[in-house]
Amino acid sequence: NASCRRREFLREFSTEASLRKEMSWNLYRTVVLTVSDRSAQGIREDQSGPEAVRMLEEAGYQVVETRVLPDERDLLAEEMKKICDEHQADLILTTGGTGFSMRDWTPEATLEIAHRQVPGISEALRAYSLKITPRAMLSRGVSVIREQTLIINLPGSPKAVRENLEAVLPSLDHGLAILTARAGECAR
Repeated sequence: NASCRRREFLREFSTEASLRKEMSWNLYRTVVLTVSDRSAQGIREDQSGPEAVRMLEEAGYQVVETRVLPDERDLLAEEMKKICDEHQADLILTTGGTGFSMRDWTPEATLEIAHRQVPGISEALRAYSLKITPRAMLSRGVSVIREQTLIINLPGSPKAVRENLEAVLPSLDHGLAILTARAGECAR
């Protein structure tokens, strides 16, 4: 069942994360962008961004910056483009703006600045989340590469952030190592 799989994952993940921290390897620079009008206006506390930061740091990632931005497509695209083009981060995680609301533009802003798409990540996130809730199919998040930065859109709820990071973190190191030229490609 899902709770057993989650406990098993967390046990394996926490062991891997503690090993990574001890070895101080793969400290990928990460920026977490929360996309929410209400959080940007101070009406609602951002809980998804801090949850992403917690999980990333436990996994040995270096979170270099967090920001809360309004649901403004052009602003978000410009911020992500700047981070990538100035090589400020190896990974950008966005939370929020992936639903059906008229203000949800995160995937479109992300695709607007993409050099290459990475559909497998978003497909895997939805497949993993569908085991937990049928509403996972409503997420429009995308994953792309710009320069040497990977961008992954996550849903806006802390629960969905947690579930999605559980799905992606175990494989993310390998992709980032290749993208940032810290490892060679492997063909088996």
